[in-house]
Amino acid sequence: MVSRGRQRQIVALAEGHVQGVGYRAFCAHEASLFGVTGYAQNLPDGRVRVVAEADEGTLRQFVERLREGPPMSVVRQVTFQWEDYTGDYPGFEAVI
Repeated sequence: MVSRGRQRQIVALAEGHVQGVGYRAFCAHEASLFGVTGYAQNLPDGRVRVVAEADEGTLRQFVERLREGPPMSVVRQVTFQWEDYTGDYPGFEAVI
């Protein structure tokens, strides 16, 4: 996507039925569409942690897609906090 502002990072937590349903792969797919870099990782408590970097407008749209999730998921909520951009991620990956 075309940059619409300064680069930022978010750290998001997705809660609900988000593990074992392709949620991390969904995150990676959506990130590729939006031009977002970072990663999605399952947490031991059943949530998925998503660290993402892009411009602020793109990240807001990305979070809305995370709130929808893939068809087999049941996303109860996605919370996130803004962080400083690091530029540490060359792409987006689903990590274990």
